[in-house]
Amino acid sequence: MRTSRLLTLVVLSSALGLASALAFEGTRGPDDIAPASSVDMFRRGNLEASLGSTNLQAPPALRDLTPVQAFRTGTRALRAGNTERGVASLEHAAEGGHPIAQWKLGRMYAEGDGVKQDDLRAFEYFRDIADANADEAPGTLRARFVANAFVALGTYYLDGISKSPIKADPDRAREMFTYAASYFGDADAQYQLGRMYLEGHGGLKDQRQAARWLRLAATKGQYQAQALLGALLFKGELGSRHAARGLMWLTLARDAASAQETWIADLHARAFEKASYEERATALAHIERWVGGKRRYR
Repeated sequence: MRTSRLLTLVVLSSALGLASALAFEGTRGPDDIAPASSVDMFRRGNLEASLGSTNLQAPPALRDLTPVQAFRTGTRALRAGNTERGVASLEHAAEGGHPIAQWKLGRMYAEGDGVKQDDLRAFEYFRDIADANADEAPGTLRARFVANAFVALGTYYLDGISKSPIKADPDRAREMFTYAASYFGDADAQYQLGRMYLEGHGGLKDQRQAARWLRLAATKGQYQAQALLGALLFKGELGSRHAARGLMWLTLARDAASAQETWIADLHARAFEKASYEERATALAHIERWVGGKRRYR
């Protein structure tokens, strides 16, 4: 996908206001996998890309399979513990343009799951998805994987990939997040975009835009966005102080976060300590209504 084409799509999707991924063993959709949260998938740490790669040759029998058949063969092989056969089959499907096979391989190489960890190779798989499927209709099963690929690319562009041609490019990262957030309505992209506006990363700080994207993500259950939005509302950094509403979001985020994400627990603990009895009680009432499915908080 040429840069000019992507930029046109970003502008159009933003102008039209189109802003509206799970375990591999899941059973969602005909291909039986769905993308996990991109934040979970791409925890940065001290990853280093290896420029070398293992190019597994597909066995002769695979060459006669269609991409869909090769993808299904690969997923069955992985579930059976035959990683070599599974990767070879997925690569055959990916070469035929199967986007979910490309996504699965990208995730495997990003995490070092059954293969040697290789961020550059993961990046290339996600780029292939974005290049070929940027026009996928929002709301489809495939669109979830395409949006997730854009988020993955944005995450890589935030920091770059060590010892590779992919350098840190915040402007490009914001472009990737904006497209996924606006066109596909992806909650992880909306969170990342809100955070960039909040911090002024890749452009000027804009609290109004930050709040907009964080709210969109928070109402979809994106817990990092809930944590940031809650802290901002509790402190009154978006205008008037809304302590109970902020404490509600912080509590929801704390309950959804992993034990390793101590920053969320810390934000909640500080707010809870400062909150009055009335603010805590009101926050609890908000949470009960949220859990009840009303989700009125915009």
